[in-house]
Amino acid sequence: MTTRSAHATTPDRGDLFDCECPTRQLLDRIGTKWTSMAVKVLAQAAPDEVRFAELRRRMPGVSQKMLSVTLHSLVRDGLVTRRVEPTVPPRVHYRLTELGLSLEVPLAALRTWAEDHMREIDRANAVNDAQADQTAGE
Repeated sequence: MTTRSAHATTPDRGDLFDCECPTRQLLDRIGTKWTSMAVKVLAQAAPDEVRFAELRRRMPGVSQKMLSVTLHSLVRDGLVTRRVEPTVPPRVHYRLTELGLSLEVPLAALRTWAEDHMREIDRANAVNDAQADQTAGE
């Protein structure tokens, strides 16, 4: 018998509060800055494809390895499709699926919230850091 938390509404829906639910791992994957940036770049290009090199160029700070890992995860989850041209070197293209496009709206809202509230968060961090430093010095 599987134990479901009181938050579950249907057996087909994930439940974040169930320790066994894969929703937790999914949120870990889609909640990264690199995923958010990749989805934004691909959504801006939709329905067109974006080459790997162009994605990397438009995502300042991402390493080739991190971008590759992020895209692999997005492809595996069915959020992005990958197409390889058999050239030397191979040209690799990415495009959001319909499921991936549906992720852009909530990620855009989260990015907007973060950008709108970053100064408040920075101020709260500074206040808490100063309090921690003061407490440590006593």
